[in-house]
Amino acid sequence: MAFRREKIKDNFLLDTSVENLFITEYMAVAPGDFVKVYLFAQMYAGLGQEITNEEIAKYLSMEHEDVLQAWTYWEKMGVIRKIRHESADKFDYDVEFVLLKEQFYGDKESKTPAGLDQGMQSAMGDKDVQEMFQAIEKASGRVLSGTEMMEVVSWINDFNAAPEVIAYGYAYCVKRKKTNIKYIAAVINGWTQRGFRDVAAVEKYLSEMDKKNHMYKRIFHALGFSRNATEQERKIMDTWFEDMEFSMDRILEACSKTTGIANPNINYVNKVLVNWYEERTGKDKSGKRKELTLTEISQYYEMLRRKEEREADARREEVFAKVPRIREIEDELSAGSRELSRVIISDAVDKREVSERIKEKASTLNTEKAFLLTDNGFELDYMDMRYECPLCRDTGMLETGEKCQCFGEVSRTKIEQLMEAENR
Repeated sequence: MAFRREKIKDNFLLDTSVENLFITEYMAVAPGDFVKVYLFAQMYAGLGQEITNEEIAKYLSMEHEDVLQAWTYWEKMGVIRKIRHESADKFDYDVEFVLLKEQFYGDKESKTPAGLDQGMQSAMGDKDVQEMFQAIEKASGRVLSGTEMMEVVSWINDFNAAPEVIAYGYAYCVKRKKTNIKYIAAVINGWTQRGFRDVAAVEKYLSEMDKKNHMYKRIFHALGFSRNATEQERKIMDTWFEDMEFSMDRILEACSKTTGIANPNINYVNKVLVNWYEERTGKDKSGKRKELTLTEISQYYEMLRRKEEREADARREEVFAKVPRIREIEDELSAGSRELSRVIISDAVDKREVSERIKEKASTLNTEKAFLLTDNGFELDYMDMRYECPLCRDTGMLETGEKCQCFGEVSRTKIEQLMEAENR
């Protein structure tokens, strides 16, 4: 007589066994999604069936990247091994579930430390990796555990970090009494994200940071602060040096403006420097040109007319030097003009006749002046003001009281060019 049990034909009606050690030692502290990935894959391992990470992600309504992160997490925890294939793709591997009972209670002396899979063993055969671990153990003064070694090796792929950069970063953090491996990982990841692929690039960056920290301390000392700058405060101070291009002396001068306020602070100094920057460049702190004010446009026209007056005076002096008689004519015309004004407002009976004589004399003098100018190679209007806009005579306003067309053409560039000309 034989005894048989009916076999369950639907695989999903079977049971999946999970070690209690996993539940008590690992599951409670693990991210929930990572536990889902572990249990779901355990089911397929028990069935002896294959499934891809993409299919796991789809079935569990997760991102594919999150599934990959789950396997990295469990590998670091030592509960699975990644059996890598001979492929350039670092995600081409099988997953082997570690027997946790053996790991905890088996012959530990004869076993490879948990988490050291074939990829780890292959990495340990690399000379640069060996030298990296020697440098790390020398800096830390102890031998790393298998889990720590696996964590460090993962940085080579996950962060694209060179072994020499990892060794340097580890020693850098230990020297500053920062020995938490997560902290060290964050430091090295930060360097690689900035594109540092060798120790020389890292040292250059750290040197620049030392200089910046020295500048931060000088500024805070000037403000009477004994604390370190916050991340936001450092960003604000960086804009003073890098974007606004202020010197340390100029920044310290701005800091001195806080002596009259009750609570000196970075924002107050920033407002002072931003105002100085805008006055100097005509730009706001984002680098954009500010709109011109009516005052600035009026000042432009005043500067323009002063420039034209200086140029006209220079031409007149040139003419007087070559033809002295023209200066005499100018003086006689000025005197005649003053006399005409007095006559017009007087009560003299013959003021009409006197006015006509003054006008005739002025006409004769102007004719003589015209002959002298042309005979000596000068144009008739050589001594006159030369306006850029003859319609408004560089006032910006027409006789009708409306704005001239040139008013809307005034630009920051024109003002800067005019100011440069005045300063020459």
